[in-house]
Amino acid sequence: MPATIILETTMKHLRLRATTVVLIMLCLMYFITYLDRVNVSTAAAGFGKEFDLSKTQIGLVFSAFAYPYLVFQIIGGWVSDKFGAKRTLIYCGILWGIATILTGFAGGLFSLLLARLLLGLGEGATFPAATSAMSRWVAKENRGFAQGVTHAFARIGNAVAPTLVVFIMATHGWRESFYICGVISLVWVLVWAFVFAEHPEKHPRITKEELAILPAVKKSTPKIPWGPLFKRMLPVTIVYFCYGWTLWLFLSWIPQYFLHSYDLDIKKSALFASSVFFAGVIGDTLGGIVSDRILKRTGNLKRARSQMVSVCMLLTLLSLLPLLVTHNVYVSILCLSAGFFFAEMTIGPMWAIPMDIAPQYSGTASGMMNTGSALAAIISPVLSGYLIDRFGSWELPFVGSMILMGFGVLLAFRMQPDSKFEHSVADGAANSLKAGA
Repeated sequence: MPATIILETTMKHLRLRATTVVLIMLCLMYFITYLDRVNVSTAAAGFGKEFDLSKTQIGLVFSAFAYPYLVFQIIGGWVSDKFGAKRTLIYCGILWGIATILTGFAGGLFSLLLARLLLGLGEGATFPAATSAMSRWVAKENRGFAQGVTHAFARIGNAVAPTLVVFIMATHGWRESFYICGVISLVWVLVWAFVFAEHPEKHPRITKEELAILPAVKKSTPKIPWGPLFKRMLPVTIVYFCYGWTLWLFLSWIPQYFLHSYDLDIKKSALFASSVFFAGVIGDTLGGIVSDRILKRTGNLKRARSQMVSVCMLLTLLSLLPLLVTHNVYVSILCLSAGFFFAEMTIGPMWAIPMDIAPQYSGTASGMMNTGSALAAIISPVLSGYLIDRFGSWELPFVGSMILMGFGVLLAFRMQPDSKFEHSVADGAANSLKAGA
């Protein structure tokens, strides 16, 4: 066989499938968005000292991004369902990249808050838009894995951020860490604009084999039944709030926890924080794989999604309990790593649920769900900072996490992913006539 034919055959086999390229781009987006939103937790050691901020004020900086992030979850989901994930993520990416760069130009508390608000505005629609894209680009049997692996990359962003920011701060300064992260975001936007197609069949490199396994989703989006859909997603949203409380406690305060609770230097505290976040990377990936495997083996969505979430939340609660009775840095690392691991195992099944329940409105439905985490992102960092300032205890904020995880264990059984949301214009008209009668 001539060398040219061998080379062409090899390149054909090495070339990534279109569905794989899309998933890789979404993974990179999740990584970058979390790098941009949690770099502030480590950089707080620099700007907190420079601007003489209290722990409560630093908590406000952490949570400021969550206010517009909360508002734009549902709006962003609706926009992505109506106008497409491609355009939504291009505009969002430009906005969050600029916001990250502007954070480096902050001159005090007020400008820090403004930059973080702009970041939340830019990132508000990202995950609902990504879920909308996955509803067309990922087979039903692989939804748990796709959501798990993308969120695993988000946790890699969490894990990389402390070490990366400390390195940049040591060599340049805390401002430069935001400049670099912002430029990375803008590069991703440029690549996304060239490699993504809204509908798989229009992608120039899609194959017939790939199209055969992808779900058939209507190109025209029907009118969204806001009331019924919100009611259907409410238990999912509350469960995700319970999870989000712990997530934002970890993302906001874990680097500071090791730095101050154990009087470690910033490099060692960043290393310990990264080890906790890497446990989440494993949890995200494994959670999606396990959820899909349960679904393939049993065909039972309730067992693969709801029951798995409930078990993982219980294990999170049990993992954090030793923090209340001992103060040892290595015990803390083990407890926090185990807690974050089991909490993150819920991500794959949780983000698959909006696609299971309402595939035609997956962007809007996932936006509704993520308002739970966004609301937690507003309250958890600030309340935790207040408790630390008021009582001087770095372990006290974890009590709230354990209580909410216990509540989530029970409420997870109400999510019912096996019951697909069905609603039509005719249904709405019939309900209106009944109400009039």
